[in-house]
Amino acid sequence: MTAGSSGPTVVVMDHGFGNVRSAAAALDRVGADVTITPDTVAAQEADGLYVPGVGAFAAVVEGIRKLSGDRAIERRLAGDRPVLAVCVGLQAMFDASEEDGVGDRTGLAQWPGTVCRLPGSATARVPHMGWNTVAVPPGSRLFAGVEGERFYFVHSYAVQRFTWDDHGSVLPAPLVTWAEHGVSFIAAVEHGALAGTQFHPEKSGDAGLHLLDTWVRSLL
Repeated sequence: MTAGSSGPTVVVMDHGFGNVRSAAAALDRVGADVTITPDTVAAQEADGLYVPGVGAFAAVVEGIRKLSGDRAIERRLAGDRPVLAVCVGLQAMFDASEEDGVGDRTGLAQWPGTVCRLPGSATARVPHMGWNTVAVPPGSRLFAGVEGERFYFVHSYAVQRFTWDDHGSVLPAPLVTWAEHGVSFIAAVEHGALAGTQFHPEKSGDAGLHLLDTWVRSLL
């Protein structure tokens, strides 16, 4: 797929708290037909849905819920239709956050876990801002071809524990990619139609574009 081609349709959910333009530009570069919109009908109908997020956890979740974006995500996943969530968008897919601030700190509960502040130290300052390697599990499709690359992170909070109970789920257990910054934290999750990254693919150079290209190609 080449940039500018007529590729799969991707909606970047405009819930008010995301790097929508930089995300759209990166997706366009890898050949997606991109629309930035708060319209949840468009979000349900597109080949792929990209859920960005920057800033406070509660604000991002509230923004998604105000659009009924949580329902759009649920309906897509029920139909095995791909969703990619990034940074606080990824965090929003978990049960809850311990982040201070005003608003509901309950997440969308697609995955079990709580978003916690990174502890920080003299050698691992918070916010975690910059390039970092990741530990990719065997079988990852999202990271195919970039398993040994570095990606760009900007965050102070992350999920640091992950325990999966399938409760009779027909899906295999999620594939979890980890990174280190003073402690181990979740860098990415792949689970059926839902995937997410704590890092910003659109800011991660060629490796990030390769990952986005892999995801967009999966929509065909």
